[in-house]
Amino acid sequence: MVKVFTEKAPQAIGPYSQAIKANGMLFTSGQIPIDPATGAVVPGGIKEQSEQVCKNLKAVLEAAGSCFGRVVKTTCFLADMGDFAAFNEVYGGYFTEKPARSCVAVKTLPKNVLVEVECVALCD
Repeated sequence: MVKVFTEKAPQAIGPYSQAIKANGMLFTSGQIPIDPATGAVVPGGIKEQSEQVCKNLKAVLEAAGSCFGRVVKTTCFLADMGDFAAFNEVYGGYFTEKPARSCVAVKTLPKNVLVEVECVALCD
């Protein structure tokens, strides 16, 4: 088991790792729309927040020797299912291989953000 860390994604805000590599698989922690340069939630609505989440995931995937094309499963959390279509517009631009996915609405996310995404991917 190997912990993954990159400064190009937000540091963990709790007792967890950005991701863990184990037996050729990568398990990312949920990424929220925090700008790693400032440590602040990005301004804007669901599209802007979804974009930052995907950028953060990309950084973690790359740090682990993986990429969006190797993602096999995502779990997506939305604060409002009314944002589903707008979220999908952004998500679809990154996850072009269409991995398996679950998407659920939750009552509250950390820092009151609108979206969080975690994934499982193949890695080297």
